[in-house]
Amino acid sequence: MIELSKRITELAESATLQMAALGRELADKGIDVITLSLGEPDFDTPEHIRDAAKQAIDEGYTHYTPVPGYTDVREAIAAKFKRDNGLEYSPNQIVVSTGAKQSIANVVFCLVNPGDKVLLPIPYWVSYAAQIELAEGKIVEVPTSMDNEFKVTPEALAAAITPKTKLIIFSSPCNPTGSLYSQDELEALARVIAAHDNLYVVSDEIYEHINYVGKHQSLAQFDFIKERVITVNGLSKGFAMTGWRLGFIAAPLAIAKACTKMQGQFTSATCSIAQRACIAAMLSEKSAETIEEMRIEFKRRRDIMFDLLQDLPGFKTYLPKGAFYFFPDVTAYFGKSFNGTVIRNADDLCMYLLNEAHVSVVTGSAFGNPNCIRISYAVSEDKLREAVRRMQLYLSKLV
Repeated sequence: MIELSKRITELAESATLQMAALGRELADKGIDVITLSLGEPDFDTPEHIRDAAKQAIDEGYTHYTPVPGYTDVREAIAAKFKRDNGLEYSPNQIVVSTGAKQSIANVVFCLVNPGDKVLLPIPYWVSYAAQIELAEGKIVEVPTSMDNEFKVTPEALAAAITPKTKLIIFSSPCNPTGSLYSQDELEALARVIAAHDNLYVVSDEIYEHINYVGKHQSLAQFDFIKERVITVNGLSKGFAMTGWRLGFIAAPLAIAKACTKMQGQFTSATCSIAQRACIAAMLSEKSAETIEEMRIEFKRRRDIMFDLLQDLPGFKTYLPKGAFYFFPDVTAYFGKSFNGTVIRNADDLCMYLLNEAHVSVVTGSAFGNPNCIRISYAVSEDKLREAVRRMQLYLSKLV
């Protein structure tokens, strides 16, 4: 018998990937499964970005690159931060990684010592918790409320901070809730953070371009805490480049250097071709046009899905301002059953919908909130309508 490490045996599998895998297993059996569990745009990567990648191959960009990324790629990312976010970073403050997930992991492993506390406003993206556990940090969940669109308040944040608190991780627009922090809300949080030395923040802004109400607001815009903010972003969501695996951070120089050192021992640099494509994504005038086309379509789907969800009795939700998720409260179905299957929690409801309705969604317990489920609307309108039709049918069977 192979004895695996305690580290891996105690590590939870990503719930989003697990549900996707279960859906694929059913699909392999010939069952038509509609997947609303993955945060993946159904658009192809824009043509001008694909063309840049093809050109890079022809020009021989097929060798190792500097660990934090080509210099001109980091220059392009720095230019994007200045143009879009009003943030000044030098290229050596940028680290390019194999997706934003690795970017966050680098930061966690570079900052968190065993026993350090890391604050996670609930609900939070599934991998935050797993990465903190691997770093032997202590997760401290900070409560939020649907009444406030699951956004953490300055009061709740302040109450959770102790001398052992080293890091806060949050996202805006948020995965899994779609909530969006305003400039005033971010400033209020920034002032709480500023009152505590040696407290750092990972601001996960991977959904920056999927914003339905106005200009994106970055936490690092406030000069009085900029040196303690690590901004995470990437290409997967706004540019429909999930398979390209390219994320990046903008950080204080010491943290950027530490992340480069960490990355050098794990993966080294990300794909050279993806990096060349990144320059086109960051700098081409065509990018703004394609981003806007996708944003408009996501907003249209959001509005359609919001109307459809009104036909599901017991689902409590609100109209999210960003990303492409709904995070409804589904406690109205707890305790109900069908053909011997009892719905005790959101986990059970997700498995019921997968096995009976053949619709894949993700349990809220994976995000720290066991009363909700996450529904992605990053699929076609036809699939959304059919998914809700199936859900409505099988939810009505629960008594």
